[in-house]
Amino acid sequence: MHSNPGGGDDARTVLTLVTGPGAAAREAAIAAHLSDLHEDRTQAIILEGLASGSSPLDDLPSGQTVARIAPGCLCCTGNLVLRVTLNRLLRQRPRRIFIGVADSEHLDQLRSWLQSEPYDQLLRLTSDLKA
Repeated sequence: MHSNPGGGDDARTVLTLVTGPGAAAREAAIAAHLSDLHEDRTQAIILEGLASGSSPLDDLPSGQTVARIAPGCLCCTGNLVLRVTLNRLLRQRPRRIFIGVADSEHLDQLRSWLQSEPYDQLLRLTSDLKA
């Protein structure tokens, strides 16, 4: 493992929760954020629900992974699906993961779950991205 001269933990995957009024708005916010990043490592995106029509994420460059999961509270009923999807993506070692959340009612519980074991050693949560 290489040390980070800035003192931060660069081994963990950066994770951003994306909230907003609809799937199209959340996906547009993620696409805009990705175009600003200019990172050479892969990004992964987990989207809750189906796109309504075409998505700005349909034409991502190679190295970007998009996984769609059925809508449902990601900290309650959708927890198992999110856990399986997240674990699969983490095996690919993406530099950054975005999770588009359809319902932000339980956002605090979701953040708490993502900051507990084993994810506390694998993920570094950022501030939420609001669409």
